Amino acid sequence: MSIRVVVPGQLYSYTGGQSQLAAEGATLGEVLADLDRRYPGLRFRVVDEHGAIRPHVRFFVNREPALALSCPLAAGDELVVVGALSGG
Repeated sequence: MSIRVVVPGQLYSYTGGQSQLAAEGATLGEVLADLDRRYPGLRFRVVDEHGAIRPHVRFFVNREPALALSCPLAAGDELVVVGALSGG
């Protein structure tokens, strides 16, 4: 069983155009590491070089905010990645 991951349009270039992915892991950090193995560069777009979630990115697990990479996930969960849009 796996976790369903919904990614925003700004990450499609890393996922080959896919908006929904499947990943394995017991925490948000493990899921991102699993995704990065298959989609290199994806993790760095949402987590900085210090291991902190980037300020313009939000994660939701089953519609609840996930504020840390240690946030637990379980098989069948849905992880939604939201990226802020900006313009001027």
